[in-house]
Amino acid sequence: MQPIPSPAEPNLFQDASAHLITIRDLLRFAVSRYEQAELFFGHGSSSAYDEAAWLILRALHLPADRLEPFLDARLLPAERDTLLGLIKARVETRKPAAYLLNEAWLGDYRFYVDERVIVPRSFIAELIRDEALLPWIEYPELVNRALDLCTGSGCLAIMLADAFPDAEVDAVDISPDALAVAEINVKTYGLQDRVALVMSDMFNSLEGRYDLIISNPPYVDAPSVAELPAEYLHEPELALGSGEDGLDAVREILTRAPDFLTDQGVLVVEIGHNRLVLEAAFPELPFNWMPTSGGDGFVFVLSRGDLLDLAPL
Repeated sequence: MQPIPSPAEPNLFQDASAHLITIRDLLRFAVSRYEQAELFFGHGSSSAYDEAAWLILRALHLPADRLEPFLDARLLPAERDTLLGLIKARVETRKPAAYLLNEAWLGDYRFYVDERVIVPRSFIAELIRDEALLPWIEYPELVNRALDLCTGSGCLAIMLADAFPDAEVDAVDISPDALAVAEINVKTYGLQDRVALVMSDMFNSLEGRYDLIISNPPYVDAPSVAELPAEYLHEPELALGSGEDGLDAVREILTRAPDFLTDQGVLVVEIGHNRLVLEAAFPELPFNWMPTSGGDGFVFVLSRGDLLDLAPL
């Protein structure tokens, strides 16, 4: 007896174009496709629903925090086709939604992004935005020079310039492609006179000292890089992995930062899930771990004085 052939896979996107009418329809359809494809959400959204809602609202140029008033709005055919194209691209390519929209947000700050930079998602942004660095920087008006090392899209450098209006900011990256994206964002915020884009391999091309150095460097260890979900493979590899234990970049920052900090200078670094490894590698350093929305083990603060006794690499 011959097996009964299974029915052909339905062309869901073609059917959607013919039958779906409202934003509510497209939202339900997107969530279904996302769940069916088992997408990974780690670039600003935590669930299929949240990302689908954000993608739909932003693609339609609607406020990202106002879904309910628009759920039953009927879509024009061109709008529906645009949304279906984005949903299909997200499912089939696994590109983060931020790349599909060329848009990412940190708090109230909107940034242009594409695959030349990682999608911005630093906890340091919270500390800058909420003035949580002020206990470490007693007089913000005395921050005359600041550095964002491994700047990527320039997002943290722009937020630094906003938070410390008397400071000149150097935004440093080894990647000319990343700096090209950062230039777009710096121009968007009109900060060309205060944020300097510098191509440098870490500190190698820098001169002088800074009152504040921040960095969200590569920090993913080799085993984790090998297991990253497909979404992360669209991001620049250079911006993710940092050696076998994920600390190659952080080691260089810790050992060289004292030469680039003023006497009262402060260093702020994000290290992902590497707290225990870092503390074991540098038991002599009095790391101050800052509270963030993700917990108190992701961002540390050290003064120049804390770093002076650290043995060089």
